[in-house]
Amino acid sequence: MGRNETNAKKRKRQSEAKAVPNGTSQATPAVVDTSKPTAVFKPAKGRDWTVSVAVAGSVIANAQSHDLRTSLAGQIARALSVFCVDEVVVFGDGNAQPNPAKRHHNRAHSHGHQADASQDDYTGTSDPDHFLIHLLSYLETPPHLRKHLFPLHPNLRTAGTLPSLDLPHHLRSEEWCLYREGVTLPGADEHGTFVEAGLRIPVTVEEQIPENTRVTLKFLPGAEEAAKDTKSEIIKAEPVSPDEPREESGYFWGFTVRKAACLSDVFTECTYEGGYDITIGTSERGVDVETLYSGTEDQKVGNFKHLLVVLGGVAGLEVAVKNDPELQKLGVVEAKDVFDRWVDVCPGQGSRTIRTEEAIWMGLMGMRRLVVKNI
Repeated sequence: MGRNETNAKKRKRQSEAKAVPNGTSQATPAVVDTSKPTAVFKPAKGRDWTVSVAVAGSVIANAQSHDLRTSLAGQIARALSVFCVDEVVVFGDGNAQPNPAKRHHNRAHSHGHQADASQDDYTGTSDPDHFLIHLLSYLETPPHLRKHLFPLHPNLRTAGTLPSLDLPHHLRSEEWCLYREGVTLPGADEHGTFVEAGLRIPVTVEEQIPENTRVTLKFLPGAEEAAKDTKSEIIKAEPVSPDEPREESGYFWGFTVRKAACLSDVFTECTYEGGYDITIGTSERGVDVETLYSGTEDQKVGNFKHLLVVLGGVAGLEVAVKNDPELQKLGVVEAKDVFDRWVDVCPGQGSRTIRTEEAIWMGLMGMRRLVVKNI
């Protein structure tokens, strides 16, 4: 068989394979632009339930350099963002020497760290809890607000090199959403307050709010048209609770950051009404995480209102319990008795140790089904 005849038969087979029955033409598949992300968060319906993570701040003390501390905080922030965690609590486990002052970074009324004169210096080694809180708060804040809320600080000197969290409320100037984060500008009077929200002009709210206050905005009817009309001189909105985007529309609207001096304060200082109804401690000495789904009725987890997942530091949650004066007063001996469930996020691990920044990814992935079935 000659080469020309062989090539002709190949072309015939190819044309037959492409032929479509009934004489219809084959539709050209849609071209997907893979240069841009397509997994954009799409809210379904409002939700009143939350997911919280508590992590020991001493994990920062275990890092040997500023760059490693910054990178570790960035990895934790990325995990919290990917798995839509609503609250993170940084607690002291007695394995570091943190500043005893308690901080709760309320996103609705945040003045950055301007008022905290005692923490003007680098805290990566002196107060690892504060360092982690500082980095997490900075990364959660929309980029266009950071210069207003976070003055230059040694803790943040390389934070700009971390991967972006790209959260739903980190909106670009050309993107539109019913809600938006902003920071109040000076000059509030009887006519209201100007709020910098990353749009072409500041947004106007009727309320008088102190300057440099972070607020969650809900735009009034006609605001979208005004934002796009270059001739319009006013964009109107109203300040709302930071929880409203989640509760009313189902948005994942970033995470709040709270400090707890010790493990017991994670529970006693909970800001949710009624506290956490399901608490899960993680340890290599726990039971297989799969028991949350297929174990006994006492091991399974059903629907929840406020879920809390707790991760210890280098020495585990056992040390946090031992060093907690309130838990010792109550006679708590075993760490597993503090939680509703006590699980191992990676049974049969190959490495002798699992780092906290690794455990948070594995743990949240292992418990993802709890969240999905709760929707």
